[in-house]
Amino acid sequence: MGGRSLDRGQFSPGSPALPPIRGFLESSFIDWPGRLCAILFVGGCNFRCPFCHNHPLVLAPEALPEIPFAHILQRLTPRRKWLDGICISGGEPTLSPALPGLIGFLKDEGWAVKLDTNGSRPEVLETLLAGRLLDMVAMDVKAPLVQEAYDRCAGVQVDLARIAKSVNLLQRSGVAHEFRITVAPALHGEEDILALARQLATAGSRLKLQNFNPKTTLDPRFEGKQGFAPEEFGRLARIVAELAGSWA
Repeated sequence: MGGRSLDRGQFSPGSPALPPIRGFLESSFIDWPGRLCAILFVGGCNFRCPFCHNHPLVLAPEALPEIPFAHILQRLTPRRKWLDGICISGGEPTLSPALPGLIGFLKDEGWAVKLDTNGSRPEVLETLLAGRLLDMVAMDVKAPLVQEAYDRCAGVQVDLARIAKSVNLLQRSGVAHEFRITVAPALHGEEDILALARQLATAGSRLKLQNFNPKTTLDPRFEGKQGFAPEEFGRLARIVAELAGSWA
């Protein structure tokens, strides 16, 4: 699926041809392993993870100003020489029907594209992968694929079959991908973390363990909680690294 149905004249706030862009970071060294990328943030999400740090994008994206895409293009153009790609994040970008067109346009313009997703819409992921529109995918996996645990970490009732399908799609895709696991002592015990690592570990899959940061959270009650102590987090990371054989 290409993006040539779009033209630059359509890139204005509220355009039906684009998902509303609620945040724009011109460069990041940490969001795409080994690459310097820009980030576009799309508002709206179907999860309510209590530890979410992007909660303004989740709870009230319409309260954030929409950034004109013409402005984004203007800022990106002089940076082409040193930017390695564009990451589309959220919120949950796959909720937007306009996402494939946006990614198609960026690919037609010569950009490498990374997608951040929670994996809840495998049909969108499958379409993007089949269209060779993605160069990298990061999927946030909230908990072992056990209903009660996943619902607790996602803050809503989750269709685990859809999550499992997205995991399987990425594992078979041949496209660079990583599974990101944010862990919080209030939600994840050691056995949960190791069980999830065993479920995700496969050749070609990269795992990224992330320690919960209580600085700002969707559920205010989590702002008073702590992440794993550095020594404990490091120990868990080493164990998972041994299980996965692929780590960062």
